[in-house]
Amino acid sequence: MKNFIFLFFVGLYPAQQTWNLQQCLDYASSHHPLIRQATVNVAKNDQLITGSKGMLLPSVEAGVKHNYSFGSSINQSSNQRESLNTQYDEFTAQANWDLFNWKNILDISLSKLNKETAAYKLKLAQNKVKLNVVQMFFDYQNSKSWLEVLETQISGIQDQIKRTEKEVEIGSRPKSDVYDIKANLGTLQEQWVSAKNQRDQAKINLLNALSMTQDSLEFVMSESNLSSEAEFHDPDFTKKLLEKNPAYQSVVAEIKSQEKRKEIAKAGYLPTLNASYGWSTFYNKVLGKNNSNISFSEQFSQNKNQSANFGLNIPIFNKLQVKTNVEIAKLNIINSNYDKELIINDLTQNINSIKAQFLNASEKYNLLDANFENQKRSFQKSEEKYKEGLIDAYAFFVVRNGWLKANYNLISSKNDVILQTELLKVMESGF
Repeated sequence: MKNFIFLFFVGLYPAQQTWNLQQCLDYASSHHPLIRQATVNVAKNDQLITGSKGMLLPSVEAGVKHNYSFGSSINQSSNQRESLNTQYDEFTAQANWDLFNWKNILDISLSKLNKETAAYKLKLAQNKVKLNVVQMFFDYQNSKSWLEVLETQISGIQDQIKRTEKEVEIGSRPKSDVYDIKANLGTLQEQWVSAKNQRDQAKINLLNALSMTQDSLEFVMSESNLSSEAEFHDPDFTKKLLEKNPAYQSVVAEIKSQEKRKEIAKAGYLPTLNASYGWSTFYNKVLGKNNSNISFSEQFSQNKNQSANFGLNIPIFNKLQVKTNVEIAKLNIINSNYDKELIINDLTQNINSIKAQFLNASEKYNLLDANFENQKRSFQKSEEKYKEGLIDAYAFFVVRNGWLKANYNLISSKNDVILQTELLKVMESGF
């Protein structure tokens, strides 16, 4: 890497921490609210799988009922209605079991598909956050580099003014040279104010992409090798990248879920088989007639009752609800396939855009890099001419600014190549 003529401006506190792009991506991947929400959804769908499996098990419940009756009531001893005040205590236990319900089995498959979809959506959220972080990171780097160019230009022109004023004093330079340089200094200072605002806004956008509210970091570039163009020339480049992308995988999983929901809707046409078992006993006491009541333990034993039931339910007509649910499920499948087409179109556009921008940025960087030495020699030659008085201050100012702008263009062009490379890495990060 060639050495650039830059006097980098440092306006950071000594203790300020610096992060590179990878550190930004690592932080955003674990702290951004979108990713945290998606992680919760994965855990929630995991619990839904447990709930679906639980529907295959019997349900058991027990109950106790304590009741007082005043006035006309049934005498449990004579089984006749009398004017009695009674206390009635009942103890029950019951178990119900769906021996066959196809919907319960299909719900397990659907919950597994939903978990898979949630996992793809988690990856999609990570990619979305990462793509935004990468874009904002390089926006900040470019705006910071441009500000550094202007600061270098301003610093250099201020030194040039001092030298030129001394040369005017000894009569080797005309006074107009000082006026020309100061006029250009004012223009540069206006550009510096705009560039500073652009850099500050770029950093705010980057912090927002990271979901950070504290401005306590400085973001710096790390050394990166430029990617080869070979993979972009693969005829299956777009297809391979598309099929690995979580947005595509997510919509494919969603289509499978919709197809499973159609099967669940059709399960409403099938019969169900269920069984139940019940146990109960009671204690009855006539209030105010203790001598006539059987003891609690005797009644608890004598009044025990058990029941077992098996039932077969065959749906015959259900107000067209099952048919409606099946048709809606079919339409949802069609709609999901349209979503798939839209995602394919968007991803194809994004992938091809990255490919085109990478190739163009790479070509531009190679051209700038090849011409860099010529621009450097041209600047050095003009600097010698200015010192010898062969060109005026304004002409040298134009050459000098052109040289600094060439440095910035080379850095910016390389950043563009690295940007597209990093975007491609995020797009390639599948399961």
